Amino acid sequence: MDINKLASKITKKATEEKNPHAQALGRLGGLVGGYARAKKLSARRKKEIAVKAAQARWSK
Repeated sequence: MDINKLASKITKKATEEKNPHAQALGRLGGLVGGYARAKKLSARRKKEIAVKAAQARWSK
């Protein structure tokens, strides 16, 4: 078998199948991460971030 075809098959198989447990853990970490970050920020810093986001959004 050609080495390039073998590499292609391996890559395709590795990227097609996703582990549902790993996906769930990744999502859980993402959901918790944002909350934890916001919780440790001061009110002043949260406001600075919000103002910067609003300016970026509405400046277009």
